Amino acid sequence: MFLDKMDKFIDNLTPMDLMRSEKMTFVQLIIPAESAHRAISYLGELGLLQFRDLNADKSPFQRTFVNQVKRCAEMSRKLRFFKDQINKAGLMSSSHTVLQPDIDLEDLEIQLADHEHELIEMNSNSDKLRQSYNELLEFKIVLQKACGFLVSSHGRAIPDERELQENVYSNDGFVETASLLEQEIRPGPSNPSGLRFISGIICKSKLIRFERMLFRATRGNMLFNQAPADEQIMDPVSAEMIEKTVFVVFFSGEQARTKILKICEAFGANCYPVPEDISKQRQITREVSSRLTDLEATLDAGLRHRNKALASLGEHLSDWMNMVRREKAVYDTLNMLNFDVTKKCLVGEGWCPIFAKTQIQEALQRATFDSSSQVGIICHPMDAVESPPTYFRTNSFTSPYQEIVDAYGNVRQDAILL
Repeated sequence: MFLDKMDKFIDNLTPMDLMRSEKMTFVQLIIPAESAHRAISYLGELGLLQFRDLNADKSPFQRTFVNQVKRCAEMSRKLRFFKDQINKAGLMSSSHTVLQPDIDLEDLEIQLADHEHELIEMNSNSDKLRQSYNELLEFKIVLQKACGFLVSSHGRAIPDERELQENVYSNDGFVETASLLEQEIRPGPSNPSGLRFISGIICKSKLIRFERMLFRATRGNMLFNQAPADEQIMDPVSAEMIEKTVFVVFFSGEQARTKILKICEAFGANCYPVPEDISKQRQITREVSSRLTDLEATLDAGLRHRNKALASLGEHLSDWMNMVRREKAVYDTLNMLNFDVTKKCLVGEGWCPIFAKTQIQEALQRATFDSSSQVGIICHPMDAVESPPTYFRTNSFTSPYQEIVDAYGNVRQDAILL
């Protein structure tokens, strides 16, 4: 008796009350193929129809519009790539809408492919130029630092005691013979059978391990000199500034040279040839400085061109992302519909509030007119076995509170909220 009175009380309530959800109806849509895309787009803008998936037994790759969904996903990837590049460049994408002519999905796809190819090519050229600039900068630093080591080694400016203390290692219980430096560092020009050296530059964090490995590989028959680089060098991959150290290794013998070069390669050390003649060193330094100036100007010009292209993309990025997102949602919804036996119409089923039937009919009529279809879209109610979804009509004031309630779960249809 009480339940009957409660049902009558609920039925006599106003069509929409803040204390209960909307009454829903189950409808079937028969949409001609030529107006299907526009109809789904208009219904999506309306947001009052929830489609039921009629192809739940099919995988995403077996559905009708799978190719269109893949194309939208690929365009979304390109747009995310553009956004990442804009953020890395420190540029801000434009928040205001830029007036531009209407563009369809095919034209947008071609434009995005061209922009991506252009941006990838600019990045590749910039990386190559940056790598060449870093190599020349390292070469210049090595030339400046290694000159002091070479002058000291030939002029005997460093005392023997200091050389042994700083550059020769000894272990307990192990007696070394005189190092090759003590035997071969006499004044005189170097020759293939005498004292040689390898100069280069390495990351400061690897220096201690690098020196220890050289000592073990040559059994102490080498002299290792080092000096910190005066400026940091940018890593082209991570774009971080790295501290590096210049080194010069003196040794004797072809076998020791092979070992040292392999160790340098293993530790990522860059080796550069340094002539022993001071006049040649100065000439090479001037040439390297000149090339560095030219490369720096080229890098600045390329950076300005790249930033200009990214700024142009940023003006339309938001609109393009919204367009691609909307198109992907349309095709995802079309994949929930079934083709009829003639392959000329799509059949869909879904739930909508009773009050929204008029708005849905108007949107479908507008889609038929805009697509110039000779056949109208049919929308008629049907009986459903399952329970309808819950829908609450909200406004700008009640919407945040409804989202808080939905975070804890959705109530069943016609339930009274307390």
